[in-house]
Amino acid sequence: MANLVYKRVSTDQQSTARQDLVLAEAGIEDPVVFEEDPGTSSRLHPLQRPKFGELLTYARPGDTVHISEMFRLVRGNQHILDVLEVLHRDQLALRIHDGAFSAMDLTARHPRTGELLSTVKFMVQTLAAAGELQRDLQRELTYDGLRAAEAKGNKGGRRPALAGETITTVRTAFLAGRSIAALAREHNVSRGAVRTAVDDLLPEHVVAAEETPAPELPVTLDMPGKVADFLRSAELDAVERTALDQGVTVRRGQGYTLRVTAIPSVHRQFLARCQPLDGGHGLPAIPAQRKARREYENRVSTLTPGP
Repeated sequence: MANLVYKRVSTDQQSTARQDLVLAEAGIEDPVVFEEDPGTSSRLHPLQRPKFGELLTYARPGDTVHISEMFRLVRGNQHILDVLEVLHRDQLALRIHDGAFSAMDLTARHPRTGELLSTVKFMVQTLAAAGELQRDLQRELTYDGLRAAEAKGNKGGRRPALAGETITTVRTAFLAGRSIAALAREHNVSRGAVRTAVDDLLPEHVVAAEETPAPELPVTLDMPGKVADFLRSAELDAVERTALDQGVTVRRGQGYTLRVTAIPSVHRQFLARCQPLDGGHGLPAIPAQRKARREYENRVSTLTPGP
């Protein structure tokens, strides 16, 4: 089983130093390296890039493809899904060693059928929707832009109006009660420059940070089979239906549980929809169904409370 390493940079003024560091820390044994020519456009679909094409031609079933970060290979949600389809077809594993997708096995297969786990697509779509890929991509573009500028002897970004010890002086004075306008006049800069220097000290900054919720990440819970059977016949929205359809069945004696991967708010929606299993409102309560719902409720209750 070979370890195939794929590397890419955006221009010939950048290096693979960061990728080399991440991959070296991963301890990959006997890597076979495929590195794109820096002149290859990053706008190309991954499956159209020459070196990635060579990698796929070289690969054999059971080999593993290694990349430092997801954005070294792809540029968007659909690219990920396209690549996963090909890797699954060729029976190749994929390992991402840094960034938002590094904790996932994106080519995991069902132990019985050998099929690509359908929950993988759901997790990819959820994380992409949460902006994780775009944030990683933006970090790459910023990092690569700065490296390109340094290669030309330039430093990236506009030179700040306030720098060094002056920033410390301004921040100290602001905390002591001096106004932004007074500090701008004293240092002969714009009010915007002072505001930038003290931005994290402003009340509205603290309030905004507290009010911005962190994106929910998918959580896998075992849903009792009786709950899953009830929900399959219920009226669900598209996200709920997708999560339920992509659940993995785990046989347990005479029954089963459905291993469902979804963000916490979807699990809470499922729980609310199966409320009739508790009986009431003219509906009979079947003890086995009520017990199953309460088992699921106990699992959902362990999730972080929603906003």
